[in-house]
Amino acid sequence: MSTGTVAGAEKGTARRAPLVALRGVTHSFGAVRALVDVDLDVHAREVVAVVGDNGAGKSTLAAVVAGALVPDAGEVVVDGDEVALTSPAEARRLGIAMAFQDLALCDDLDIVENIFLGQELRRGGVLDEVAMESEAERLLASLAARVPSVRAPVAALSGGQRQAVAIARSLLGDPRVLVLDEPTAALGVTQTAEVLNIVERVRDQGHGVLLVSHSMTDVQAVADRIVVLRRGRLNGVFDASRTGYEDIIAAITGVGPGLRRGGERS
Repeated sequence: MSTGTVAGAEKGTARRAPLVALRGVTHSFGAVRALVDVDLDVHAREVVAVVGDNGAGKSTLAAVVAGALVPDAGEVVVDGDEVALTSPAEARRLGIAMAFQDLALCDDLDIVENIFLGQELRRGGVLDEVAMESEAERLLASLAARVPSVRAPVAALSGGQRQAVAIARSLLGDPRVLVLDEPTAALGVTQTAEVLNIVERVRDQGHGVLLVSHSMTDVQAVADRIVVLRRGRLNGVFDASRTGYEDIIAAITGVGPGLRRGGERS
């Protein structure tokens, strides 16, 4: 058991069954092994950050959890039961939602239309605009997201506001696990702070968050545990509150002291 897992047990997270877990997950793209025998747990009320160098397998891992990729081997476990996540729709049915890195927003639609795209509310066979506006306002308020109006076109929003809309859309139906792939990529300092505040709010509302990020500053700001991938393999699980920047970088690069799987020093 790694140091991070031990510390998690002290705080109580490890005493509960994880909302979602990966056991021995492997996935390849042709001859390239993107993930090799990876284990992962995500509990309620915690942010698990996944870090690693380019090509380490971070986005592949996120896609497996979100049902966008089916692993070649291993198990995906939800609430203690092995499941087959064959699509994002199946993952959402089981309480797992993802906000993708490209956000997949439609610039020519307003905020309400983007949040409910493909999940529109109807009443008497027609769109229930009042209910959708009310729910959009509630979701954005729960995230403390500031937007000019829920009827503002997405094209007019800042990068941080667009990310808030994408996260609000992912929270429709109250999923228990939210997967975020590089949510602060290409954002400025102020917008990044807004998004990180949203991540903390999502966690504090009781969700589990799987955060893929290349920014160690962002990770150390919000993560409870940090999972390091190196060349597709798990190369350390760290308690963010007890681990320094140098140990994380050592695990990412494979140079110097770091944690091997099992918690032993390399």
